[in-house]
Amino acid sequence: MHMFFVLSRLAWRYLWRNHRRTIVMLSAIAVGTWAMIFMTALTRGMVDQMIADGISVIPGHVQIHNPDYLDDPSVNNRIAYTDTELTARFGNAGFSSWASRVRVPAVVTSERESRGVTLLGIDPEAERSFSFVDYAAVDGRFLEGPDDKGVVIGAKLADTLETRVGKRIVIMSQDPDNEIADRGFRVVGLFHAEMEATEESYAFIGKHTAQDMLRIGDTVSEVVFVGDDYRDVEPVFDKVAAQVDDSVLVSRWTEVDTYLGTMMGMMDGFMLIWVIVIFLALSFGLVNTLVMAVFERIREIGLMLALGMKPAMILGQIIIESMMLLAVGLLIGDLLAWATIKPLEGGIDISVVAKGMEMFGASSMLYPNLDIGDVILANVVVLVLGFLASLSPAWRASRYEPVEAITKV
Repeated sequence: MHMFFVLSRLAWRYLWRNHRRTIVMLSAIAVGTWAMIFMTALTRGMVDQMIADGISVIPGHVQIHNPDYLDDPSVNNRIAYTDTELTARFGNAGFSSWASRVRVPAVVTSERESRGVTLLGIDPEAERSFSFVDYAAVDGRFLEGPDDKGVVIGAKLADTLETRVGKRIVIMSQDPDNEIADRGFRVVGLFHAEMEATEESYAFIGKHTAQDMLRIGDTVSEVVFVGDDYRDVEPVFDKVAAQVDDSVLVSRWTEVDTYLGTMMGMMDGFMLIWVIVIFLALSFGLVNTLVMAVFERIREIGLMLALGMKPAMILGQIIIESMMLLAVGLLIGDLLAWATIKPLEGGIDISVVAKGMEMFGASSMLYPNLDIGDVILANVVVLVLGFLASLSPAWRASRYEPVEAITKV
């Protein structure tokens, strides 16, 4: 341990012998670290927001469907249990948030236009805590209960249909006998969402109203459950699975929306690849700095070897120098990243590229997410790769013959 402290003091002094070179290298490491963490925070923020928006639209961390529903979301593929039976099974089972709903494809027609939408028959009070719609921000009003006879559509869909609050529209779908089920509804509200595609895709009516219109009695298309963390849905999944039999399919949100599930899985892999790519660019400067430091001190190294310093100690000193250089650069880069990301966590308005971002399922606001796990991963990977990069110049320095090194010009 005493020898380690001696080598550390020597390494620190040698680093600042040529302070300009050290400062340049520290700046490169700090900027590289900042770039790694900053870009990762932006990307993770975008992915997290995409997942959160996607789950809020799906919605639910765990869902129950007819086994054939995900492949064919028609009214014929309803859940085997009635709404009354579902309430008996889950009403007092300790779930923080859950709701049953009717969810079918439909066509909305106004006086001028028609559009295909997903029709959602809901109990608005049951879904208030996790709906992607802010009830208070609706133009007009939201549904007042499962028996509400009105319809709430997206503001963008209203523009497309050239309709507004107070006007009547017709909703058409298919009943279990493959007959057209249609009904006229008065638009009572226009909801707003992060993405225009969401505003164009959904129409809300009361659950009981949807059941009457589709002639499906007391049955529903799906049941959704929301837990505390979308990254850890297994406790909710196991709890739901324990309450049902094989007549229904219990799915995690990653199985319902495989795109979002894959995005979350890719994020960690992206982080590792990004760190390695950035460090490979830095490693050339690091190795060059260490090689130059060794070249300038050939005579000193030879003298230390002649005085009895072991080659292993020379090896250790050079490695400690590189670790110190990396550690200080990483610290500066981490602080820079924290100082630049924290003020932006309230959101970055990227509405100028909103159309392009929407193609990827991202909203017009980007919320950087400085995850401590990403910071630790970046620092650990850089230190490990830096150690490996420093082995070559360190090994070269320890292999000098004392006489040859002292007499080298």
